[in-house]
Amino acid sequence: MIIIDAHEDLAWNTLTFGRDYRCSIEETRRLERDTDTPKHNGQSLIGWPEWIQGRVAIVFSSLFAAPSRWKEGGWDTLCYDDPQEAHRLYRASLDVYTRWVEESPDKVRLITGTQTLEEHWAAWQDPTCQGPVGFVLLMEGADGIRKPAEVAQWFEWGVRILSPAWAGTRYAGGTKEPGPLTDLGRELLLHMDACGMILDLSHLSEEGAREALDHYQGPVIASHTSFLTRVPNAEFPERLLSDEMIHLIAEREGVMGLLIGNKFLQNNWVPGMDRDLVGMQDIVAAIDHICQLLGNANHIALGSDFDGGFGLDQIPVGLDSIADLRLIGDDLQEYGYASEDIEAIMGLNWYHLLKRSLPEE
Repeated sequence: MIIIDAHEDLAWNTLTFGRDYRCSIEETRRLERDTDTPKHNGQSLIGWPEWIQGRVAIVFSSLFAAPSRWKEGGWDTLCYDDPQEAHRLYRASLDVYTRWVEESPDKVRLITGTQTLEEHWAAWQDPTCQGPVGFVLLMEGADGIRKPAEVAQWFEWGVRILSPAWAGTRYAGGTKEPGPLTDLGRELLLHMDACGMILDLSHLSEEGAREALDHYQGPVIASHTSFLTRVPNAEFPERLLSDEMIHLIAEREGVMGLLIGNKFLQNNWVPGMDRDLVGMQDIVAAIDHICQLLGNANHIALGSDFDGGFGLDQIPVGLDSIADLRLIGDDLQEYGYASEDIEAIMGLNWYHLLKRSLPEE
């Protein structure tokens, strides 16, 4: 079974905490043992050996920075005050991935088109495959794009997925700051459509997401999300998908990646509570909610968001690292899911979406 994980904030962690994900989790945790990093982002869950061990063939790797109004402290260095500063920080994230590819081509490769995607997927059919791991670049929050026409430049640089919001941006309302698309956001969608960018609805509030679906004709996803019916008391309910939004995304042949964090899986769980209160059954229940709602397993997949503001203490008991995502497949099998549906959920749904959405090379 081959896994695709649709959201990991790798460059942000590298630039903020100095994490090098070409190392093992054991090494990262050892280096951070006497630092403040685990206080801010938990014990790391990601490393290259664990990708290989867990058969994680492709990762949607984010470019991310936050508006300065949401800066969490002196350690939170990737924050911007204006579009020019945002552009610089997002370019720094891009440069991290470019450097890794240049320095470690045996470990990391960029996937920007269908030919590379198919070659990569074919290589991973060998169960002894030792990499490289494929990165599909995802821009989370669009403020790094100084003007909408600049989308084409980011596409040329290798970005293939774009989420207009994180918190509110110049382009749309978002988590903590819900609201519709702006006029600039509508213009952004036109330029995204023109170059073939994949639209990520994650972090858009429902008002903005509905409008985006009306305006955008290209492929749509929600890379890392959860479901309001499962977690109705979420701190930021605009961050989650209503059942109606789930249907709308499915009607567009979109895929939704389940965020594997406890507060997104169990209602009323908050950081600081015992992680043992959340287990693999909560992951399966969230996946099953979508499958039952839609009548198939074609639109649900994984978008862990591991190391995206939380670590080991905030994921379900039974998981220790990214290598353990494969255990979700075992639990789905015990729950009665057929092998073809499990393979779809664990990776093939994302693969098929990329295959029909990425440009030819």
